[in-house]
Amino acid sequence: MTSGRNEALTATAVDGDEVEESGLRPRRLVDFVGQAELKQHLSIVLEAARLRGQAADHLLFAGPPGLGKTTLAGIVAAEMEVGLRVTSGPALSRPGDLAAILTNLEEGEVLFVDEVHRLPRAVEEVLYPAMEDFQLDIVLGQGPSARSIRLELPRFTLVGATTRTGLITGPLRDRFGLVERLDHYPAGDLETIVLRAAAILGVPVTTDGAAEIAGRARGTPRIANRLLRRVRDFAEVRGKGVVDAAVAAEGLAVFGVDELGLDKVDRAILEALCQRFAGGPVGLSTLAISVSEPTETVEDVYEPFLIRQGLLMRTPRGRVATPAAWSRLGLAAPQGGPPGLFD
Repeated sequence: MTSGRNEALTATAVDGDEVEESGLRPRRLVDFVGQAELKQHLSIVLEAARLRGQAADHLLFAGPPGLGKTTLAGIVAAEMEVGLRVTSGPALSRPGDLAAILTNLEEGEVLFVDEVHRLPRAVEEVLYPAMEDFQLDIVLGQGPSARSIRLELPRFTLVGATTRTGLITGPLRDRFGLVERLDHYPAGDLETIVLRAAAILGVPVTTDGAAEIAGRARGTPRIANRLLRRVRDFAEVRGKGVVDAAVAAEGLAVFGVDELGLDKVDRAILEALCQRFAGGPVGLSTLAISVSEPTETVEDVYEPFLIRQGLLMRTPRGRVATPAAWSRLGLAAPQGGPPGLFD
């Protein structure tokens, strides 16, 4: 068996330093910025579990990538003062993969399963009694001589993360004691995140510089931290090392991020839609081919932001550019809207 296969069979034990990702990820709930309602619910659940001396209930965090689902799993483990083990739905290809992980858990530990909606059905069914009764059913042998044994598992907390809530089956979703959705962050929260990250990284940044970065981060902390690193690089190479509003704007322009947060691919999608297809309607696959990106990437990564910004619409006939998209590109929108939109 290869080492890669061994890695797939066992969840990764994560210590505090790895969870923090060089300190940028908060380890305590009080340090987690934004998501006020989620934080309130989670603090109640964790405090109640601590008072009872039990493992916390199973938790499901849903939402777009980069909003803090993995960070929250680390926070749950830190708040409960237990270990954290990390795996993902695609890595658990067989029931035996999950059984190997569950039987190695310690009492009260947190098992984090990223992309939990991608669990194979056979693996998911093994998970049901483990979540509900903390028991694992194993079948030994085959045919008439096969027999089933039931193993007792330590009480643990399963933390699932998903970017596609609709793909989670009802039986699995119902076994989570708390289901929370993470929303995109307002600019004020992102500014706080940028200032915190800058302090950890030792980047001299002004308040207006942090605001400039936050305004282009697409409502996502992961993107805000990435943009901060690129602006830091720009300030050190071409500036005086201090990130103010002017340096942040110039640096982000060099890296192709405009004041709305659009990057090169976003603009390519809008240009293809407006200039090649007269504003649409145009099918997803045609649009994806025109910008040399996989359809899944266009649909899951770029389109949601363009729709939130009012630059693109999904219609039964295909994708359509809004008047704001034409204006953004400095083009005149066709009179009466795209042809065939309401046919």
